[in-house]
Amino acid sequence: MKRRIMYVSGTRADFGLLEGTLQRIHRSPLLSLQIVATGMHLSPVYGLTVREIEAAGLSICARVPVDVETTDGAAMARAIGAEIIAFAGILGRERPDLLIVLGDRGEMLAGAIAALHLNIPVVHLHGGERSGTVDEPVRHAISKLVHFHFVATNGSRDRLIRMGERPDCIFVTGAPGLDDTQTAPNRSRFALAEAQGLDPDRPIALVVYHPVVQSADTAASEAQTVIEAVLSAGLQALCLSPNSDAGGSAIREVIASKAGQGAIRVGTHFSRTTFLAWMKAADVLVGNSSSGIIEAASFGLPVVNVGERQQGRERNANTCDVEVDAEAVKSAVLGAIKHGRYPPANVYGDGHAGERIVELLERLPIEPSILRKTNAY
Repeated sequence: MKRRIMYVSGTRADFGLLEGTLQRIHRSPLLSLQIVATGMHLSPVYGLTVREIEAAGLSICARVPVDVETTDGAAMARAIGAEIIAFAGILGRERPDLLIVLGDRGEMLAGAIAALHLNIPVVHLHGGERSGTVDEPVRHAISKLVHFHFVATNGSRDRLIRMGERPDCIFVTGAPGLDDTQTAPNRSRFALAEAQGLDPDRPIALVVYHPVVQSADTAASEAQTVIEAVLSAGLQALCLSPNSDAGGSAIREVIASKAGQGAIRVGTHFSRTTFLAWMKAADVLVGNSSSGIIEAASFGLPVVNVGERQQGRERNANTCDVEVDAEAVKSAVLGAIKHGRYPPANVYGDGHAGERIVELLERLPIEPSILRKTNAY
């Protein structure tokens, strides 16, 4: 009898990071897979990206719509509450053997809370990492609720042990989002730039700037600062829309107001393969996305990481950290262009995380004792 695996997915980002691993689970003769789609996946504002799950041929056992268009802290809290209620019913009906959650978003916290109370073991990917802002306490809260940890680095493993997690339940798999960086199809810079109306002979910055919940009131001015700094450095800017966290709508308004102006282009949603192609083709990534901290190093892409959203994460050599200051961002962007690409090297893994994750899911002993969780110290 196959071991039943369920995954909660709320954004284009988490699904893109894990799609290769989910396909491996789907193909395993020892596992079956179901996905609960929620959050940004079900909103036309964010590209209705549930269609990507459907196109991948993966089974969606439930869809849980929540308000992601009201981008403030209260809406985020209400969404978590609604998701706990919905997930309790779904988990009670489907009774998976293991629930997988990834990272630090509210839907992942909701899934872990519901599963804990239904005695369903939970696997957490990307626990033990530092990042500052609201993401960090949410991630650590999830870590204290779950039963198995599949982490990206030895540093993350050490932090979880210091938090009181059982060493024998923590496995270093690497970051699953690196797996498809090695197999991403090659697309020419010329074709990518031409599709966006950009000049391939001039430097291009991929700009990905998300809101920081604790600084939602200044999100718009910060995004404005970042974009103007990129332009003042003489670069073209390809701006991706932000996530649905508090302050996200303000950033979207800033980006939308600049769409098509001069050297600025806007993308509401890129497929995972297109995003990876742009990391191969762009001259620099500017913003505060975890993709700049984690995936970009596998391409040697220079990254100007702005502000505190990724504070505390382990860094690769390609990353330069600056405050939200126009001159600091401009100077760092010019330095990145002058330096050019770095040798591909990544502290977050070797591109084989999916293989390790599936092997663990197939063989991990799921015993009643694993549910009686206490601190290891």
